[in-house]
Amino acid sequence: MNIIIPMAGIGKRMRPHTLTIPKPLIPVAGKPIVERLVESIVKVVTEKVDQIAFVTGEFGEDVEKNLLDIAARHGAKGKIFYQEEALGTAHAVLCAEQALEGKVIVAFADTLFDADFKLDEENDATVWVHKVKDPASFGVVKTDDNGYITDFFEKPKTFVSDKAIIGIYYFRNGANLKKELQFLTDNNIVKNKEYQITDALENMKQKGVRFTTDKVKEWLDCGNKDATVYTNQRILDLSRNEKLIDPEAIIKNSIIIDPCFIGKNVTIENSVVGPYTSIGNNTTIKRCLISNSIIQSRSSLRYAVLENSMVGNHVNLSGSVLDISIGDYCSLKQNG
Repeated sequence: MNIIIPMAGIGKRMRPHTLTIPKPLIPVAGKPIVERLVESIVKVVTEKVDQIAFVTGEFGEDVEKNLLDIAARHGAKGKIFYQEEALGTAHAVLCAEQALEGKVIVAFADTLFDADFKLDEENDATVWVHKVKDPASFGVVKTDDNGYITDFFEKPKTFVSDKAIIGIYYFRNGANLKKELQFLTDNNIVKNKEYQITDALENMKQKGVRFTTDKVKEWLDCGNKDATVYTNQRILDLSRNEKLIDPEAIIKNSIIIDPCFIGKNVTIENSVVGPYTSIGNNTTIKRCLISNSIIQSRSSLRYAVLENSMVGNHVNLSGSVLDISIGDYCSLKQNG
């Protein structure tokens, strides 16, 4: 089985954190978003994942190495493909056409999920969905009495279904999907100047492919700072059985309120950290109160009070600040 993960977007809503790394490599609960996504998919499939194809922009060698390492940690071969121009979801998947063979999962790297099903890989195709309160904001599917998808709708103005597409799809025959994606691009079938994967799915359905749905228990967004901080909170809750505090962390005269992730070589002194806080490797925290926040690596925080915040890598922060989003290599000192 192959997994294709389109992740070439520049992540404007997550700036300043995406000015130095792509959004899917931002950590939640100590691991990059995209690794959390891969972990969740591996748990629900029954076959071994052979290849993970990452469709990226020109993010540089360090990013590509990180992605290949993620694939290797999960027993798969990683491969990098490039989407040089943002031409839509169908175009992004087709950029990894070499991976469109055999059984394929397409997973867009914007969201995470929690699920308790096992994927039935004998189905023609499966769309993963989640029940939502406001279907008008999402792509949704309508199913018949036997559970097969009858219609795809994009942000319907009137109610047709509350089963929102979360951006993860399974195909038993990846070559079939490739043919339909190629048809869209060859015939310039676009909506809002982009090639849409739902058009390919509709064509496949019209030709007899039977689509089913699998419902996830929880659908988590990493689209902006507040959503990512909340996702960090939920992943920490779901990861309580994992080893979240590294034994090399130095914690002196401090209180850690679970659940928290604390990375390697972290120093925490005279502080209260947590709940729902992630601290990246080699970060120092002294005389701080921090809760419900993500602090990345090699940063230094002193005399700070933070809640619902994201702090990047190599940041120097001193002084009382509430609800902040500060990117890499920044310094902020508040007097008084």
